[in-house]
Amino acid sequence: MAVQKSGTARHHASKQSNDEHRTEPVASEAVSDSSQGLRTAHHDAWDAEQQDNNIVPLTRVEAEKLFGPNVSRPSRVTPYKVVAAQMVLSLGATLLWWLFYKPPGAAALSAFLGGAICWVPSALFAARLKKLSGAETAMSWMIGEALKMGATIAMFVGIAFWYHDVQWVPLLVTYLVALKTYWIALAWR
Repeated sequence: MAVQKSGTARHHASKQSNDEHRTEPVASEAVSDSSQGLRTAHHDAWDAEQQDNNIVPLTRVEAEKLFGPNVSRPSRVTPYKVVAAQMVLSLGATLLWWLFYKPPGAAALSAFLGGAICWVPSALFAARLKKLSGAETAMSWMIGEALKMGATIAMFVGIAFWYHDVQWVPLLVTYLVALKTYWIALAWR
């Protein structure tokens, strides 16, 4: 059974294709065809999704009310301070492994190497950031992070192949302790 549209219905149907942001169909558009109903429901869902994507940035006053008066203050934490904190934590963990692990030599060296696996790539990334200061793009950050991950993997592999007396527990624990410096830096801001 075919339904023939009148001139007015055709006019509204062509208007609907040009006026897609409308959410309520006109009474003459209420055709019993199920595909038409699905198309209208799809447009309704699309409109709701579009409305959810309308993000309005906060004003300075709103941001200060929400986050406090120091919201626009630059962070005191620089990449070099994070690397320095990673080095200090690594050396502190190395000292603890030296004092409390028997025999201390291999454990302390493994702990130091574990910390170095964390802070050496971070230092390379920080140096790259300083070199590119003012020319940062999302791609330069992605390349820097890829280099950092590559250096980390290379150091793990290099230690596994060339340092046969490695103590994995001190190495991994110290690596994880130094890696958590990022969370401390975020809280310290």
